[in-house]
Amino acid sequence: MLPQLSIGIFVRSQEIAASAIELLRGDRYALTHIKSVAEFLGFLKQNYHLDCLIFEVDGDLRSLLGKLQERSIFLPAVIFSPQPGVEGMPEAPSSYSDGFETAASSANNSQEESCAFFYHPAEVQLAIARSSEIGSGIDRAIAQFLKLSTPVPVNYQSATVDATAQLTAQSLLSRQQRRLAEKLRERLGYLGIYYKRNSQIFLRNLSESDKQKFLEQLKSSYRHILLNYFSQDTAVNNQIDEFVNLAFFADVPVTQIVEIHMELMDEFAKQLKLEGRNEEILLDYRLTLIDAIAHMCEMYRRSIPKEASQGKR
Repeated sequence: MLPQLSIGIFVRSQEIAASAIELLRGDRYALTHIKSVAEFLGFLKQNYHLDCLIFEVDGDLRSLLGKLQERSIFLPAVIFSPQPGVEGMPEAPSSYSDGFETAASSANNSQEESCAFFYHPAEVQLAIARSSEIGSGIDRAIAQFLKLSTPVPVNYQSATVDATAQLTAQSLLSRQQRRLAEKLRERLGYLGIYYKRNSQIFLRNLSESDKQKFLEQLKSSYRHILLNYFSQDTAVNNQIDEFVNLAFFADVPVTQIVEIHMELMDEFAKQLKLEGRNEEILLDYRLTLIDAIAHMCEMYRRSIPKEASQGKR
């Protein structure tokens, strides 16, 4: 059985909801129809691994999507609108199996450079009159989402936006893209994902205050990894992923990660001395550093576009 794509339908119009459910019924999708904001937020908190969201434009839409943006929750989205605000988007692919590759090839030229969006630049706005195209709209939304380089375009960001918050959002976005790409790889053999970074939020380009704040967050994240590394807590793998994502999108050099590791080892050594305990146990934590660097190497490997990695033959 091929993995199903999980679709969350949050549409107040019973007519639109019924039409979407009927059109998407089958073994390709697992559908969840959600009818209230409270139910939607509660469901999403427990089921973050949705693959696509379906909304309609109404009075509460911006407020709801604002809550998702504040939580750095970004997912592929199809938004039904009486008059979509984005024109000239690529035509929906005619075949499901080819759709992701076709749409992904043109995704960089679509909504990513536009600010006419409700949720994020990779959303698909679909006229209510064209609701029968919901299936191809989902294909296009997922393809564009996998090519999304940042949740909010640079020209849309306020100069006062916190750089650390941007990097956190970027990190969570990449995790969601990777999870979705893995599912598509199982279903379609899709290998088209790679990661693009915003150089404006590279560590070396941050102000001194933003740089210090970010490094403190990075150090705090690594401290949690060290404290949990040899425990039975399986969440440590996710913690390493989050740490590496933050470092990757800020273009943090490996030497900086080694420096953070050594600073924490010094702190731990002082604490052990105060407690009269042997410091040799800290040698085992070299494995933590190796693990983190290995994860970072894998992140850089995946960041290379497929066509570049294949090389000329």
